[in-house]
Amino acid sequence: MTLITTLLAFIVALGSLITLHELGHYLVARWCGVKVLRFSIGMGKVVYSRRFGKDQTEWAISALPLGGYVKMLDGREQDLSGLPAAELRREFTRQSVWRRIAIVAAGPLANFLVAIVLYAGLFMHGIEEPSSKLGPVATQSVAYAAGLRGGDTVTSVNGRSVASWSELRWELIQATIDKRAAQIEVQRPERGLQEATLPAGSLNESDLEGDAMGKLGLVLARPAPVLGKIMPGGAAARAGLLPGDLILAIDGQPMADGIAVIETLRAAPGKTLEVLLRRHGQDLTLAVTPDSEKGTGTEAAVTVGKIKAEVALAPDMIVVASGPFAAVSKASGKVWDTSVMSVKMLGKMVTGQVSLKNVTGPITIADYAGQTARIGLVSYLSFIAFISISLGVMNLLPIPVLDGGHLLYYSLEVLTGRPLPERVADIAQRLGLGLLLTLMVLAVFNDVLRLLN
Repeated sequence: MTLITTLLAFIVALGSLITLHELGHYLVARWCGVKVLRFSIGMGKVVYSRRFGKDQTEWAISALPLGGYVKMLDGREQDLSGLPAAELRREFTRQSVWRRIAIVAAGPLANFLVAIVLYAGLFMHGIEEPSSKLGPVATQSVAYAAGLRGGDTVTSVNGRSVASWSELRWELIQATIDKRAAQIEVQRPERGLQEATLPAGSLNESDLEGDAMGKLGLVLARPAPVLGKIMPGGAAARAGLLPGDLILAIDGQPMADGIAVIETLRAAPGKTLEVLLRRHGQDLTLAVTPDSEKGTGTEAAVTVGKIKAEVALAPDMIVVASGPFAAVSKASGKVWDTSVMSVKMLGKMVTGQVSLKNVTGPITIADYAGQTARIGLVSYLSFIAFISISLGVMNLLPIPVLDGGHLLYYSLEVLTGRPLPERVADIAQRLGLGLLLTLMVLAVFNDVLRLLN
């Protein structure tokens, strides 16, 4: 079922975005009076098609699902001899350069508009996210040295308002990419508004590949470690632990949250531990010996300690919601910021400042599609919006074969007053196709490595 969910989520996400991208080209081409011969979802051999409309445009599904195209009346690809003058006026290359620019740019712009609509809808609906409240800050970390402490709630970074953990992470990543300090304002219990500064260089671009927040010493704020359901026959039940017990310390080590409790117990299989807890307002100590069990997944060869008890782990959550106008404005800003960051990351990959391991392909996209679909509709729609932005940015890259390459040709035509020589365009197309294939191979290679790891 997991595989089926992943495949369906991937097909729906990518299929809908490709369709809307090509629909952008189609609608603007029709608006400019250009005749459209075929609208295809997929590349390669046509496996199914129907003709509709006055122009009998062929609407097709092709064999290779990764892509699509709009085929217009074009003298570079079809024999136009014998066509009446009215039809020739509808040929693509006979349009003004500005109309050609509009037709080509319409695809990526459609992707950006889709992302804005999705994000605006999500912002109006309200998104439940972990808050920007900090958990215990590691004492030997950059964040601790900057003055951040557990319990602080971050309210802004570099003057930009922050309410959720994802917004905080985004602003810190932006500061890292821009190589500037992060001026942070926090609300501290009983002390009010405080300021802290993470100096430029607190993170390297390579740190962005993993747990960037953890490398700064920042973790989500989680509730106090209160026990929930106690499984019969487990170590917790044998030791006399009860639902509602608050774990204060284990072997003298204070327990800040459920994560700390789990990590401490997992590291002590078969070892008797002194657990200090609070029950109905009174403190007492119990001896608990975690059962020794084999780990799961990547830890299958490791023995870990378990006591068979639930412990509160859910982070502090907030619902971020906006009115219609604010939602559209916020969505537009998010799409712009994401696009700019994507371009900056691509530039740093080209210059070698960021690893090429960040290039992802269809396998990783499918994996994330499945994961977000299983989490819920809000996560899945957020994922689709992000992928829509990525498709828009990718298609605007000045690589021949892509929309950005064609826009580069037409921009040169605007500057020089004449189209690019056909010979030059043909060579550029071949080079662009080679570069695109190389990127696809790299992306699939990275995807396979991620699966193996």
